[in-house]
Amino acid sequence: MKIRYFLQCSFLGKNYFGWQKQPEKLSVQTCIDNALSTILQENIEVMGAGRTDTGVHAKYFIAHFDTVTDISQSPNFIYRLNNVLPEDIAAQNIFKVNPENHARFDAISRSYEYKIVTQKNPFHLDSAYYIKNDLDVKLMHKCAQQLLSFSNFKSFSKVKTAVKTFECRIIDVEVREEKNLVTISISANRFLRNMVRAIAGTLIDVGLGKKSFEEFKEVIKAKDRRRAGKSVPARGLYLTNIEYPFTLKSIYE
Repeated sequence: MKIRYFLQCSFLGKNYFGWQKQPEKLSVQTCIDNALSTILQENIEVMGAGRTDTGVHAKYFIAHFDTVTDISQSPNFIYRLNNVLPEDIAAQNIFKVNPENHARFDAISRSYEYKIVTQKNPFHLDSAYYIKNDLDVKLMHKCAQQLLSFSNFKSFSKVKTAVKTFECRIIDVEVREEKNLVTISISANRFLRNMVRAIAGTLIDVGLGKKSFEEFKEVIKAKDRRRAGKSVPARGLYLTNIEYPFTLKSIYE
C-alpha cells in the first residue's frame, strides 16, 4: 500500500526551464523525480503545487509523491536526498498526508515576491531586476493597494492562455524598500500566468513616473494586457509560501 508525502523544497531557477517536466529540457521536477527514485529504488513522479516559469525561483515549494516506503523509519532521509539533488535545489522537510491530499489542488493561497535593485550590485545579478533610476516606492505601494479592490486581472494575464476565468482574490499586497532593494509582495488564492511579473512591470512604470495613480487603476479596469506594463525578467521572482486548509506535520516531529 502506497503512502503519500508532501515534500518541502526550494530552488534557484536560473539553470532550469521552470518546474514542469519537459522533453529534452532540464526542469526542477525532473531532478527531484530522479533523486527520489534513486533513493527509494522505485519509480517516483512528484506533483508540484504549481508551475514556475523558466528562471523563476522558489524559497518555499511543495510537491507530493506516493511510495511504498515508510520514510518515517529513515531519520536521515532529507540529508540523503540533499546529497543526490543538484546544489541549486534543496529539500527542507517531509510530511505524511492523507492519500487524497493534493499539493496543487488543495492549496488555498500562494505568495510571491518580486525583487528590484536600484543600485548596481553584482551579487544581485541573477536574483533581482536592476533599475537604474530611483523609484517612487510610496506611490507604487499606494497603487498596489488598489489591487485588493478588484477581482478580474485579465490586464495582467499572459495572452492566449487557456483559463476559464481571470478572477482572482488578492489577499495581501505590499511594496517596501530597504537599502536599495525594493520588494513587491503579493498573496492570492490563485494567480494567472505571468500575473506577478506583469503587475511588477506596471508598478515599476508607476515608480518611474510613466503612469499615475489613476492610470494604474484604469489599467486594471481595462482588462486589456496591452494597457499594462511589460513582463519583467524571471530572475527577480520568488515563490515564497503556499497555504493549505490543513496542518502539515513533519514526520520527524
